[in-house]
Amino acid sequence: MSFQKITEQESLYHDLEKKSVHELLTEINREDQKVALAVQRVIPQIEKLVTGIVERMKQGGRLFYLGAGTSGRLGVLDASEIPPTYGMPNTYVIGLIAGGDSALRNPVEAAEDDALKGWQELCEHHVSSRDVVVGIAASGTTPYVIGALHQARQAGILTGAIACNPDSPVAAEADIAIEPIVGPEYVTGSTRMKSGTAQKMVLNMISTATMIQLGRVKNNRMVNMQLTNQKLVDRGTRMIMDELGLDYDTALHLLQLHGSVREAVDSYHREWRLNQ
Repeated sequence: MSFQKITEQESLYHDLEKKSVHELLTEINREDQKVALAVQRVIPQIEKLVTGIVERMKQGGRLFYLGAGTSGRLGVLDASEIPPTYGMPNTYVIGLIAGGDSALRNPVEAAEDDALKGWQELCEHHVSSRDVVVGIAASGTTPYVIGALHQARQAGILTGAIACNPDSPVAAEADIAIEPIVGPEYVTGSTRMKSGTAQKMVLNMISTATMIQLGRVKNNRMVNMQLTNQKLVDRGTRMIMDELGLDYDTALHLLQLHGSVREAVDSYHREWRLNQ
């Protein structure tokens, strides 16, 4: 199949400026409903990538996300959520964006067109064959991502790609290509919309499934989350109450003493066994 840039095809909707707010929102929502089905179709590829990530992270490897523009921001966002949600150090899942951190808020001219920069940045992190590199590019044509994946693959590093066009150049450089094809955007070419939503869903699946497989979740709860605000302290306290049948104040004391739900519960069980 020849490469088709579906993300740049004309919207299925016309004369948007003439529509009411209700019409606009209804049509956007109608298009958004296609995204979950597109992601469902690529679950086998996501599963293969997660399996490879878990295998390597169990051996001390890391996960790198690499992208430009919206795609890069989504990768950085997903990586930044890992420490507070799962209590993992920020050195295990790393997001790189073309143009550096300033590109998170502002476009950096021509940053994504540098085919060498992505690999250079990976090398600054001493990337190795124990790691996994996932390139994110809605169009599938971003040089910053293509170049990094090419070099990573040459170095024997497991590579994945998330793109929203079939058989893209980015996918050709990846061991595992994840291609949720969501169709033309509501606003022609605005890939922050359906394509961005699909990428976000895939990233959520990758990181969440990986963390669960690494033992960072118990039952369905974030027992390793960082207690960075009162809401999370309250959530953790109630987890301990439910797990151990304690009153709120006792559970809160245990949480504050041990710093995480997992440590508080494990310590309580150890004390209980010693006293039997």
